[in-house]
Amino acid sequence: MAELSDQLMAFTVLAYLAAMVCYAAEYAFGNRSHIGRAATRPARRLVGAGGPGEVEVPPADDVVPPAPPRDRGALLGLIGVGLTWLAFALHLGTVVTRGVAAHRMPWGNMYEFILAVTLVGSAVWLGVITRKPAVRHLGLFTALALVVLLGAAGLIAYTPVSPLVPALNSYWYIVHVSTIILASGILLIGAVPAAMFLIRAGYDQGKRNFPYTLGAKVPPAELLERLTFRLHAFAFPLFTFGALIAGPLWAEASWGRYWAWDPKEVWAFISWVVYAAYLHARATPSVKRTTATWIALLGFVTMLMNLFGVNLFFAGLHSYANAGGM
Repeated sequence: MAELSDQLMAFTVLAYLAAMVCYAAEYAFGNRSHIGRAATRPARRLVGAGGPGEVEVPPADDVVPPAPPRDRGALLGLIGVGLTWLAFALHLGTVVTRGVAAHRMPWGNMYEFILAVTLVGSAVWLGVITRKPAVRHLGLFTALALVVLLGAAGLIAYTPVSPLVPALNSYWYIVHVSTIILASGILLIGAVPAAMFLIRAGYDQGKRNFPYTLGAKVPPAELLERLTFRLHAFAFPLFTFGALIAGPLWAEASWGRYWAWDPKEVWAFISWVVYAAYLHARATPSVKRTTATWIALLGFVTMLMNLFGVNLFFAGLHSYANAGGM
């Protein structure tokens, strides 16, 4: 099963790569507003040379409005969505077979944690694209993020299947880690519209240098900002429970103290403060939406620091990156 999981992992990355290529083709060659285009009726016209003799004539019912220009990239975008579903199925198989091979929940080390977070992120993206097809152009950047993280998991964090370290043998292992995984996966996808909102806002202000040129074909800034807020508002309570409630309770049960100022605990608290600052800034009318969104992206940077920097470069009670624990 462990070998099967590794093979499925390779196919998962390839499927996400193929989806990314299709999304990129749609982004490059598709029409700017191919989704949700409304048909327009011919305008009413006035008959007569002016004056009181004018008569308003409604358009004839048999007049066919001009067809919108054909979007040659839309088909590739739909193929990209289909490939994302395939990648998600392979991704799910990777995680499940890893768990079967290890005889435990498959998030006991850094490699497995990244697999689980990206799986949640993929599921969230598929939910977003199903509910809001107008944001499909974000698929390029979402697939890119998933490929980069999975590549980092395979190249940097890969760990052979092994039992859990004794400190993780607790029911809190499921409660705490699963909640953090859910929150992290949602925040991962929330970072994509956040970054593209800043790019689109700059593009709308007339900026034409890179990366603002990427904003030409993404959804409107208002839609991106609203999606960013909703994802973060949904993830924040989960992250609060996982990091500041379930985590300390597990620490007290395992180590006899609720808080030890361990590097991972400190960075989790820093992430929580930054995301709380984002939600506060977002709810404050005097704070610009661009400023609030920059805070949200800073929060995601702190999450990456907690995932990679702390696990790889710091020693502490949570130093399980390569030893059967998260």
